[in-house]
Amino acid sequence: MGKNITIADIARELNTTPATVSRALSDHPAISDSTKRSVQQTALRLNYKRNRIASSLRSGKTHLIGVLIPGTDQSFFGSLIHSIEKNAFKKGYSILLHQSNESSEQEKKGLEAFLSAGVDGILVSIAKEASDHSHFHTIKERGIPVLFFDRANDDTGISSVTVDDYKGAFLATEHLIDRGYKRIAHISGPQHLKNYLDRLNGYLGALQARKIKTEPALIMNGSLSIDQGKAAIRKLLNLPNPPDAVFASDDFTALGVILELKERKIRIPGNFGVAGFSNEDFGQYITPSLTTVDQQTELMGQSALEELIRQIESPAKEKASEPGIVLEPRLMVRESSLRKKSKKSVIT
Repeated sequence: MGKNITIADIARELNTTPATVSRALSDHPAISDSTKRSVQQTALRLNYKRNRIASSLRSGKTHLIGVLIPGTDQSFFGSLIHSIEKNAFKKGYSILLHQSNESSEQEKKGLEAFLSAGVDGILVSIAKEASDHSHFHTIKERGIPVLFFDRANDDTGISSVTVDDYKGAFLATEHLIDRGYKRIAHISGPQHLKNYLDRLNGYLGALQARKIKTEPALIMNGSLSIDQGKAAIRKLLNLPNPPDAVFASDDFTALGVILELKERKIRIPGNFGVAGFSNEDFGQYITPSLTTVDQQTELMGQSALEELIRQIESPAKEKASEPGIVLEPRLMVRESSLRKKSKKSVIT
């Protein structure tokens, strides 16, 4: 094996000081962009590998970020992780990933693992089974920045990056109304999570805006699964006056609705319209393709990562969290909500 390249080697190559090289590699504002480029190019050419252990001992930082998600079985979270990791790399950070599998206990174990690894900050999408969020207060009290993304809880006082769930649900429900559906049901998600409560309220807001009477029988509790979608639509179809459309709070529930309707030979969208939420990858490939709400995963991951790093790197007196960042949703109109087939379009 060859010699390990050090900062001193890069400094000799460029006829400068090790201190200048160190600051350039750390993106210090006192170093010019041209010098930073020269140092980075030379480091790459010499195959320099930064000693993160030594660096962390000097700076008190590990340049590690913990990312806690419900699971990787949804393409939505896969896309978010891809965005977070890509942008973290650009900023000189690495990520540690933990899945809660929607369990409060697993969520707590993930936080403990992050603390043991000495992460500089933590990004969290709350587990749906977690109703007590006091463990996040403990993390904050230890001075470690925490930021929620996608699923947040306002009562914790922790800042967040989310999509406008109310507006997204409003747009999806309004679209179904505009396509001529008269009795639109909603299959909700866990109501102790703010994003699913906001989606329910967006559905109700769209009905109210169009002066359509709200019927409690058309609102079903859901658990974000294909099986729950099937069970909910079976109950809805057994009502004396069943719905002719469903807005589901997530795409997996919407998929369950479509599968059950197809088993019953109910034409979609001719006799029944379906819309989901989150723009999972499968939605554009099933038949009929699924109308849904896109949550801007690339932008959400980037925004969450940048805000957390801002908190990590700000002086103590400036570490206060920014108000929650709310992204604009996009309605993805596909076949499942159109009474006549049309090319897929995007409405913003």
